[in-house]
Amino acid sequence: QVQLVESGGGLVQAGDSLRLSCGTSERTSFDYSMGWFRQAPGKEREFVAGIKWRNSNTYYADSVKARFTISRDRNKKTMYLQMNSLKPEDTAVYYCAATSNSNIYPPRESGDYVTWGQGTQVTVSS
Repeated sequence: QVQLVESGGGLVQAGDSLRLSCGTSERTSFDYSMGWFRQAPGKEREFVAGIKWRNSNTYYADSVKARFTISRDRNKKTMYLQMNSLKPEDTAVYYCAATSNSNIYPPRESGDYVTWGQGTQVTVSS
């Protein structure tokens, strides 16, 4: 089973940019979908963005569509989340996730995903 490791979180100011990375432990199947979720204190985990590993099709939550960009590098076995124009409300622990269930597309619910990383904290100060 694939393992995921996030990195790139930190403390930034409103308006700054940050790039998160999610490294996978093995060659990712072409059928995989991968995604980013976030969870703020006292709130439920919410979908941020997703990508189909095979063809790089992407999909986003409306709240981040104009500011965040998800991408992947097959050779590096890594997925990225470029976050621009960050806002204090983007503060959360960010998780990457993966699923090989191609029957659900695009997977936007946390229950659609099987494998999760440990999370990386993103804090945006005003």
